[in-house]
Amino acid sequence: MIHELPEMWDRTRVFRDRRHGGEVLARMLAGNLSPGSRILAVPAGGVPVAAPIAKALGLSLDVAVVSKVTPSWNTEVGYGAVAFDGRVRIDEPTRSAFGIDEADERIDLEGARAKVRRRVVSLRRGRGPLVPNGGTAVLVDDGLASGITMETAVEAIRDAGADRIVVAVPTGHERSVLRIAAIVDEVFCANVRTGRAFAVADAYRTWVDLDDAGVGEILERARVEGSFQE
Repeated sequence: MIHELPEMWDRTRVFRDRRHGGEVLARMLAGNLSPGSRILAVPAGGVPVAAPIAKALGLSLDVAVVSKVTPSWNTEVGYGAVAFDGRVRIDEPTRSAFGIDEADERIDLEGARAKVRRRVVSLRRGRGPLVPNGGTAVLVDDGLASGITMETAVEAIRDAGADRIVVAVPTGHERSVLRIAAIVDEVFCANVRTGRAFAVADAYRTWVDLDDAGVGEILERARVEGSFQE
């Protein structure tokens, strides 16, 4: 099932920033999640979206570390993803379209794996299971472009024991929203957009790149407020 906001259909610049996107999602999710559901942010961009959701709904927050596999010449586009459990997905048509050979793919993959390992250590710090067996996981990111990162996250979280998976993103391309809706229980996407060109950043009036330090600060504030899962 897909939940969207008709008034935001196919529009750009509808959110002030990622936090505002999370606040909108929190209102959409209110009353639709079971007690004990776990909010799982995909870092980096998903963390400032997920933090206000967890706070508003009184749910625990954690991070599901998944990274795009990107070509060395453009870190904004991805042709695959690596998850916290080591699984890898490669979109072969996209890889071929980028002209990436096997040698370059190995380099790109190692870079993504290194980022995932670093973030698991720095952001999770040995915390327990991401989701209790049979529990509900709410995967949050700042948007769905191709959807391959979220698809990889869904597979990893399902194998980690989640019985029900909900995806919540402020914005997404219609094609990717439909793709993810086919493999999870529900998708909440306030701003669904169409068209050949799609950039997650176009949904936000203020867009900044986040590094691990910035993500850590958001998670520390959530810990102080009592939502970040210990």
